[in-house]
Amino acid sequence: MVKICGIGAGYVGGPTMAVIALKCPSIEVAVVDISHSRISAWNSNKLPIYEPGLEEVVNQCRGKNLLFSTDVEKHVYEADIIFVSVNTPTKVRGLGAGKAADLTYWESAARMIADVSKSNKIVIEKSTVPVRTAEAIEKILTHNTNSKDIKYQILSNPEFLSEGTAIQDLLNPDRVLIGGNQDPEGIEAIRKLKAIYAHWVPEDRIIATNLWSAELSKLADNAFLAQRISSINAMSALCEATGAEVSQVSLALGKNTKIGPKFLNASVGFGGSCFQKDILNLVYICESNGLTEVANYWKEVIKVNDYQKSRFVHRVVTSMFNTVSGKKIAILGFAFKKDTSDTRKTPAIDVCKGLLGDNAFLSIYDPRVTETQIQKDLSMDGVEWDHPIHLQPKSSSVVKQVNVVGDAYEATRDAHGLCILTEWDEFKTVDYERVYDNMEKPAFVFDGRNMLNVDKLREIGFIVYSIGRPLDQWLKNMKIVN
Repeated sequence: MVKICGIGAGYVGGPTMAVIALKCPSIEVAVVDISHSRISAWNSNKLPIYEPGLEEVVNQCRGKNLLFSTDVEKHVYEADIIFVSVNTPTKVRGLGAGKAADLTYWESAARMIADVSKSNKIVIEKSTVPVRTAEAIEKILTHNTNSKDIKYQILSNPEFLSEGTAIQDLLNPDRVLIGGNQDPEGIEAIRKLKAIYAHWVPEDRIIATNLWSAELSKLADNAFLAQRISSINAMSALCEATGAEVSQVSLALGKNTKIGPKFLNASVGFGGSCFQKDILNLVYICESNGLTEVANYWKEVIKVNDYQKSRFVHRVVTSMFNTVSGKKIAILGFAFKKDTSDTRKTPAIDVCKGLLGDNAFLSIYDPRVTETQIQKDLSMDGVEWDHPIHLQPKSSSVVKQVNVVGDAYEATRDAHGLCILTEWDEFKTVDYERVYDNMEKPAFVFDGRNMLNVDKLREIGFIVYSIGRPLDQWLKNMKIVN
């Protein structure tokens, strides 16, 4: 029986290994992590992450050909193929601080693999890494191995799943990318990994490239997607200034077959663990290769995203008589997108901090994010989120002006304004007449996801701001003051 070990039980490693176990019942899959709490959660009835369909997949395979363990060295020793999905946070000090990827955890994993291995291994990069990382990993493995007879093949197999749809993305991927050395040994390693995916992925969707192309493709993929979001968000600001309707502009663009409709929804901004981190990494790589103009181009994608969040905060404050001091603002949604509990780099953090900076009182509701996580996110600095949970501060200060509640009605009771920051489906079915009746007047709605019926809200009596849409006369008169 082929044995696979997945190092790292996070948002990529856990679901990916679970799907491989589901689709390859003849393969033994072990998911390992040094975090005892995380592994305990994977072995419980309450998984450490929320993804639609994940629980069903895990329950079907766990105890059969899928196990979760903290005995990292044992399962690495036994494995034929090792997927490494450890975190690659942004460096916080030293050369490249604030932009370059910190490969500390990857290097530690490689040294451990070399230390315990007694047989040939295929080591697969699942984490998003800088281009030519495989070269460094190969050097660590070959110079620290127990025997010159042990051979390692390094493959790059980046994951293109989206949180919230991860299981469906894994079960029906639009492509699987495998990069490896183009010598006979590398090509054979690629063949072995292709054979695993071939259990459920059509052959024409499995793409083989060289190592460097695969590594760079993942960074490029996230950069291009983030660029589209920043592009439509930039247009949303122009729409508001001119009276155009951003959803109509998006529709017109999406009908162009050379552009397509995906990632053209204007919003309060993109979030998640990947986009900003990977663009900053790309910027650092460009700068390191003397490509200043290219680096500056990608920096602008992040600048527009930051501008969109600050523009949203300014709109809230200026619309409400240029102050939210002492006012209760309801926040519906804290996760960076619907159908996930992930809050890493969620736009809600910056929006909430901006409102808190003007002394607002926030009442926050999210159906999947805990009060502990929300308080932690609002009290952490800008870099701690990027590191593994077990290495983050064990305790965080409580933001006294924040109250986390159990439903949308409690959040909005006696509130002066309401901000939609995550596109949870349940927010579409809220009884907004009931909400309006229980809010202070005038009652404001700031739809950061463009998911509500603006005309109906205005009929109820709300003053409504929806990104990229024609403004209420009230909002036109209340000009944004920077």
